Amino acid sequence: MPVFGRILSQNFPVHARKIRELCLSLKLLWLTRSTANVTAETKTLILDFSHAYPDAGFPGHVPGATVLDLSAIEGTVCYCDPVAEAQIKAAIAGRPEVIHWIDSGDYHYVTKLFTDALTEPFTLVLFDNHPDDQAPEFDGVLSCGSWVAAMKEENPLLQEVISVGPDGARPALDVAGKAVWVSVDKDILCPCYARTDWSQGTMTLPQLEEMLGVVLTRSAKVLGVDLCGEFPLHKGGTPEDLRINLQTNLELQQFITNHIN
Repeated sequence: MPVFGRILSQNFPVHARKIRELCLSLKLLWLTRSTANVTAETKTLILDFSHAYPDAGFPGHVPGATVLDLSAIEGTVCYCDPVAEAQIKAAIAGRPEVIHWIDSGDYHYVTKLFTDALTEPFTLVLFDNHPDDQAPEFDGVLSCGSWVAAMKEENPLLQEVISVGPDGARPALDVAGKAVWVSVDKDILCPCYARTDWSQGTMTLPQLEEMLGVVLTRSAKVLGVDLCGEFPLHKGGTPEDLRINLQTNLELQQFITNHIN
């Protein structure tokens, strides 16, 4: 092999990594400037259970977002004991935000706590690689794997659950004339678009956005949107994982904002 070829092959991984980092930095700069133009009417709430969002710098990229530090509440990881549930409900009660970031999938049960406060019939549109409708392992204890089942049993205003993702499910998004609450777990995405601490699907971000666009524009009313699927550092996430999630979070923040304004 010619000398130049050897040098190029030996250094290509380094150059490729630097190129990826430069492209990501430029993309984050563009997304930050785009997000800065979001109207003040778009309200965003960021729930900080694991510090994944501040570690990635996400709150600083979302103008006007409110951050609630809930990391001191005990009994919240995967399972939410009754005391913790009462504390979280008190913290989020009466909040006006439309977009809600709820940390890693360990806290996806917070969707139920948000929707418990709704006052009109609604359809839950769930994008998730897991159905989250298992029977509870412990009576009276909400979990990240049972919250959908708990909603079906306990919330009389819940009319329907449209679940996209489990086992590759792609149901018809029949939301015309319906009020909807949209919940997204980024574990539905393939690892090139999201890094989570749960098994992941194969969906691309453009595919997710296409379906989100249908729901957000064809439904009669969007009552709220929540998103989870972070990979906290203390659970094994890396700086690269945080960067990938930050890029996807900013893209989704901008996309959702543009479609509900």
